[in-house]
Amino acid sequence: MMKVLFIDSAHSVLREDFEKAGLSCISFKGYTRDDYKRIIAEYDGIIIRSGIQMDKEMLDLASNLKFIGRVGAGMESIDVEYAERKNIRCFNSPEGNRDAVGEHALSMLLMLFNNLKRADNQVRKGIWSREENRGLEIKGKTVGIIGYGNMGSAFAQRLKGFECTILAYDKYKTCFGNEFVKESTLEELFNQCEILSLHVPLTDETRYMFDEPFISKFSHPFYLINTARGPVVKTSALVNALKSGNIKGACLDVLEYEKFSFENLGLENLPPDLHYLFEAENVILTPHIAGWTVESKYKLAKVLGEKILAHLQT
Repeated sequence: MMKVLFIDSAHSVLREDFEKAGLSCISFKGYTRDDYKRIIAEYDGIIIRSGIQMDKEMLDLASNLKFIGRVGAGMESIDVEYAERKNIRCFNSPEGNRDAVGEHALSMLLMLFNNLKRADNQVRKGIWSREENRGLEIKGKTVGIIGYGNMGSAFAQRLKGFECTILAYDKYKTCFGNEFVKESTLEELFNQCEILSLHVPLTDETRYMFDEPFISKFSHPFYLINTARGPVVKTSALVNALKSGNIKGACLDVLEYEKFSFENLGLENLPPDLHYLFEAENVILTPHIAGWTVESKYKLAKVLGEKILAHLQT
């Protein structure tokens, strides 16, 4: 019987489907990295999110490992290249939360464009200010998408009813244009887009991709949406562009500073750039929940289980 170690939690459907297929599923509450290092050689499969790094050290200890399943999209917590050299198959399930991410990105943009955060706060204080909260429409705008995989295409699909122009660029994909999305170059995005949405994985290539030189290439001010990974955006560059007006506003579900323990820091102790984002009225912030819905929790686990079981049956 194959043994699968659940390092991080997942919807119960994943464990149920594995056990129906004859796999033994084990988890240990409160284990640390050192604990897992001592036992990892006993397991044929591992299920993780992002709690433990599956780096070369861990993979060298996992002498019987046949697969790693990532409950989610991003694979930055796994040294995929090294794992595959050791014949360890790596799986993720971006199909499971692409709908959630697409809806969340759109909802953040609508919140920003319609001043919903400020208007809601004002009404609750008895302030009835209409002209100050006059909004913007998506219709007629040009939206640029960088990264046209599961997340980027889900966002584009939800935008199509707004009668806007959608340009998409993906360095590793071609021939994906259709009736509502134009396959574009970065240069076209720099020259035309009024709203930019990032949907790229975090890699050495994309870390701080969105920096001062990148921003300087845009021919006019624009709005930014980032539901990808925090370190894709250099926060200092974003803040400087917000201050100068080169970026009109930002919707950020992810932050470069996510590893900070916000609960234990007062606002006065935050890095200045992060403090600016917290105070800015033209910035919408959420705590990395774009893919975090009731439905996606199930779908992420279900899709991942189906992929792994299909592989094991071949």
